[in-house]
Amino acid sequence: MPFVEIYLRKGKTPEYRKAISTAIHESMREVFQIPEDDFFHVVHNLEPEDVLHPPMFFGLERGPDSVIIRMTFNHRPPEQKAALIEAIADRLVATVGIRRQDILMTILETAAENWWAHGRTIDPETGFDTRMTAEAMAAGKVD
Repeated sequence: MPFVEIYLRKGKTPEYRKAISTAIHESMREVFQIPEDDFFHVVHNLEPEDVLHPPMFFGLERGPDSVIIRMTFNHRPPEQKAALIEAIADRLVATVGIRRQDILMTILETAAENWWAHGRTIDPETGFDTRMTAEAMAAGKVD
Protein backbone atom coordinates (compact mmCIF):
# COMPACT_ATOMS: atom_id res chain seq x y z
CA MET A 1 0.00 0.00 0.00
CA PRO A 2 2.26 2.82 -1.18
CA PHE A 3 1.48 6.28 0.18
CA VAL A 4 2.59 9.26 -1.89
CA GLU A 5 2.84 12.92 -1.00
CA ILE A 6 3.34 15.49 -3.75
CA TYR A 7 4.50 18.98 -2.82
CA LEU A 8 3.87 21.80 -5.31
CA ARG A 9 3.74 25.56 -5.26
CA LYS A 10 0.16 26.88 -5.44
CA GLY A 11 -1.24 27.77 -8.82
CA LYS A 12 -1.14 24.42 -10.58
CA THR A 13 -4.38 23.24 -12.16
CA PRO A 14 -6.25 20.14 -10.96
CA GLU A 15 -5.36 18.51 -14.30
CA TYR A 16 -1.65 19.18 -13.74
CA ARG A 17 -1.80 17.75 -10.21
CA LYS A 18 -3.69 14.68 -11.47
CA ALA A 19 -1.15 14.16 -14.27
CA ILE A 20 1.71 14.09 -11.75
CA SER A 21 -0.19 11.63 -9.56
CA THR A 22 -1.01 9.44 -12.55
CA ALA A 23 2.62 9.37 -13.71
CA ILE A 24 3.73 8.24 -10.25
CA HIS A 25 1.01 5.59 -9.94
CA GLU A 26 1.63 4.18 -13.43
CA SER A 27 5.34 3.92 -12.62
CA MET A 28 4.57 2.07 -9.38
CA ARG A 29 2.23 -0.28 -11.26
CA GLU A 30 4.96 -0.98 -13.81
CA VAL A 31 7.91 -1.38 -11.44
CA PHE A 32 6.23 -2.82 -8.32
CA GLN A 33 3.34 -4.62 -10.05
CA ILE A 34 0.88 -3.23 -7.48
CA PRO A 35 -2.88 -3.59 -8.01
CA GLU A 36 -4.62 -0.75 -9.88
CA ASP A 37 -6.54 0.35 -6.79
CA ASP A 38 -3.49 0.35 -4.49
CA PHE A 39 -3.47 4.11 -4.69
CA PHE A 40 -3.40 6.87 -2.07
CA HIS A 41 -1.85 10.24 -2.95
CA VAL A 42 -2.00 13.58 -1.15
CA VAL A 43 -1.10 16.80 -2.94
CA HIS A 44 0.20 19.65 -0.81
CA ASN A 45 -0.31 23.07 -2.40
CA LEU A 46 2.20 25.37 -0.77
CA GLU A 47 2.69 29.10 -0.89
CA PRO A 48 5.71 29.86 -3.09
CA GLU A 49 7.64 31.19 -0.10
CA ASP A 50 7.07 27.86 1.73
CA VAL A 51 9.18 25.87 -0.75
CA LEU A 52 12.74 26.82 0.07
CA HIS A 53 15.79 25.74 -1.89
CA PRO A 54 18.63 27.55 -3.63
CA PRO A 55 18.21 28.18 -7.35
CA MET A 56 21.42 26.19 -7.94
CA PHE A 57 22.34 22.97 -6.17
CA PHE A 58 24.26 19.87 -7.21
CA GLY A 59 25.52 22.09 -10.04
CA LEU A 60 22.09 22.39 -11.69
CA GLU A 61 19.69 25.28 -11.94
CA ARG A 62 16.37 24.52 -10.24
CA GLY A 63 13.24 26.36 -11.33
CA PRO A 64 10.10 27.61 -9.62
CA ASP A 65 8.11 24.65 -10.98
CA SER A 66 10.00 22.13 -8.88
CA VAL A 67 8.07 19.22 -7.42
CA ILE A 68 8.92 17.24 -4.31
CA ILE A 69 7.65 13.66 -4.15
CA ARG A 70 7.78 11.61 -0.95
CA MET A 71 6.89 7.93 -1.28
CA THR A 72 6.31 5.57 1.63
CA PHE A 73 6.18 1.80 1.08
CA ASN A 74 7.52 -1.52 2.35
CA HIS A 75 11.18 -2.43 1.89
CA ARG A 76 12.32 -2.91 -1.70
CA PRO A 77 15.71 -3.88 -3.17
CA PRO A 78 17.92 -0.89 -4.15
CA GLU A 79 17.70 -1.80 -7.86
CA GLN A 80 13.91 -1.72 -7.74
CA LYS A 81 13.86 1.67 -6.01
CA ALA A 82 16.29 3.04 -8.61
CA ALA A 83 14.07 1.69 -11.41
CA LEU A 84 11.03 3.36 -9.82
CA ILE A 85 12.77 6.72 -9.52
CA GLU A 86 13.88 6.59 -13.16
CA ALA A 87 10.41 5.51 -14.35
CA ILE A 88 8.73 8.37 -12.47
CA ALA A 89 11.22 10.96 -13.74
CA ASP A 90 10.86 9.71 -17.32
CA ARG A 91 7.05 9.83 -17.13
CA LEU A 92 6.95 13.28 -15.54
CA VAL A 93 9.21 14.68 -18.25
CA ALA A 94 7.21 12.99 -21.04
CA THR A 95 3.65 13.56 -19.80
CA VAL A 96 3.76 16.69 -17.65
CA GLY A 97 6.76 18.48 -19.11
CA ILE A 98 8.59 18.89 -15.81
CA ARG A 99 12.33 19.27 -16.24
CA ARG A 100 14.33 16.43 -14.63
CA GLN A 101 16.32 18.93 -12.59
CA ASP A 102 13.06 20.20 -11.06
CA ILE A 103 12.10 16.79 -9.64
CA LEU A 104 13.15 15.77 -6.13
CA MET A 105 12.11 12.35 -4.81
CA THR A 106 12.56 10.70 -1.48
CA ILE A 107 11.58 7.25 -0.23
CA LEU A 108 10.57 6.26 3.29
CA GLU A 109 10.49 2.53 3.90
CA THR A 110 8.38 0.97 6.61
CA ALA A 111 7.59 -2.52 7.87
CA ALA A 112 4.55 -4.32 6.44
CA GLU A 113 2.91 -4.48 9.87
CA ASN A 114 2.79 -0.67 9.99
CA TRP A 115 0.03 -0.48 7.36
CA TRP A 116 -3.70 -0.75 7.89
CA ALA A 117 -6.78 -0.13 5.74
CA HIS A 118 -10.19 -1.61 6.44
CA GLY A 119 -11.02 -4.31 3.89
CA ARG A 120 -7.43 -5.17 3.11
CA THR A 121 -6.73 -8.87 3.44
CA ILE A 122 -3.29 -10.14 4.28
CA ASP A 123 -1.97 -13.56 3.34
CA PRO A 124 -0.79 -15.05 6.67
CA GLU A 125 2.00 -16.95 4.92
CA THR A 126 3.52 -13.99 3.05
CA GLY A 127 2.35 -11.06 5.16
CA PHE A 128 1.33 -9.17 2.02
CA ASP A 129 -1.90 -8.17 0.31
CA THR A 130 -3.68 -11.30 -0.94
CA ARG A 131 -4.16 -9.70 -4.37
CA MET A 132 -0.45 -9.71 -5.08
CA THR A 133 0.56 -12.40 -7.53
CA ALA A 134 3.05 -15.14 -6.68
CA GLU A 135 5.25 -13.85 -9.53
CA ALA A 136 5.30 -10.32 -8.09
CA MET A 137 6.14 -11.61 -4.62
CA ALA A 138 8.91 -13.85 -5.96
CA ALA A 139 10.41 -10.83 -7.71
CA GLY A 140 10.24 -8.76 -4.53
CA LYS A 141 7.50 -6.58 -6.01
CA VAL A 142 5.13 -6.56 -3.06
CA ASP A 143 3.46 -4.00 -0.87
